[in-house]
Amino acid sequence: MTSGARKDVTLPPTVLPRRARRLLAGAYLLLTAAVVTDAVSGPGSTVSPVLAAVPVLAGATSRLARVPLLAGVAATASVGLLALTNRGISPSVHLTALIAVLAATLASVANVVLVSARERELVQVRTVSEAAQRALLRPPPTHVGRVRIAVRYAAAAAEARIGGDLYDVVETPLGLRIILGDVQGSGLGVVETAADVLGVFREAARTEPDLAGLAGRLDAALARRSADGRFVTAVLAGIPDRPGPVELVNCGHPHPMLRRAGTVRELAPPVHAPPLALLDLAGDRYAGSRFDPLPGDLLLLYTDGVSEARNSADRFYPLAERLAALEARDPEDVLDALLADVRSYTRAGLDDDAAMLAVRWED
Repeated sequence: MTSGARKDVTLPPTVLPRRARRLLAGAYLLLTAAVVTDAVSGPGSTVSPVLAAVPVLAGATSRLARVPLLAGVAATASVGLLALTNRGISPSVHLTALIAVLAATLASVANVVLVSARERELVQVRTVSEAAQRALLRPPPTHVGRVRIAVRYAAAAAEARIGGDLYDVVETPLGLRIILGDVQGSGLGVVETAADVLGVFREAARTEPDLAGLAGRLDAALARRSADGRFVTAVLAGIPDRPGPVELVNCGHPHPMLRRAGTVRELAPPVHAPPLALLDLAGDRYAGSRFDPLPGDLLLLYTDGVSEARNSADRFYPLAERLAALEARDPEDVLDALLADVRSYTRAGLDDDAAMLAVRWED
């Protein structure tokens, strides 16, 4: 295949919702009843114009152009048969029915071709976005030293594959460096900003000895590049290779949660700091906080798509309460359970993208 050749995309089979299938079945039954009634009612009347609906119905259930085309051929033949059995009807009526069937057939075939072309384009766009997501949001290592790591990302829109939530885990000579953040806004600019943040993080995480200094570098880089005024809320975590305290730097992000012995507490920073790209407004520098992890502890980083998910009563998802009640211990199982619980809680679906990253210290 040449570089300019177009790659064929196979569309998935059409799957209609149950309600749509019932409605279409009802339409086919009405058409069948009309044709049977016409055939037995004698030569004084005809309903042949309704056969124009046959190719339209066929086109609604398939992405193959030949399906409404064959249905149109069958409908045309049926018009001819009804014309033979209803000789008392004016020829203009039969001619009108024939024209209606042919026009509906051509329109249905054209519609199927157009819809199929658009769906192929959508599949190609999704394929590209999935490749971009794999390049931007790399799967983290699942087991590093004495910790296990898991991450989950869920887009608010079912057709979406990538958005403004970001995360990364980098192994460095200074230990593990972790970031989880959320870009303000929506659209393509959000993805570009997320790429900028992750690019700087992956480079600076290996060379910046101080986690607060790393946050400062991210802020400065984003402030220089953010011509549209976007900012990013983020949490940075530094986990040493050897037993010792874990450092957190919170840049205007929802507080991480620590689950220990069945209880959950928020790890609030000693001083609240602004999001990345807004540090100059505060005229200060980022500060870190520390905690000493124990075997069995689980640290949860998350975006507000989780904590601000609402139920039908407009109440926020009780993340700390649900996390404490989970029996799961493995980070993968914890995040799977939380994500399923959030979706069940909202029922109508997520209003915002949701990202979660869990770190557990082995017993």
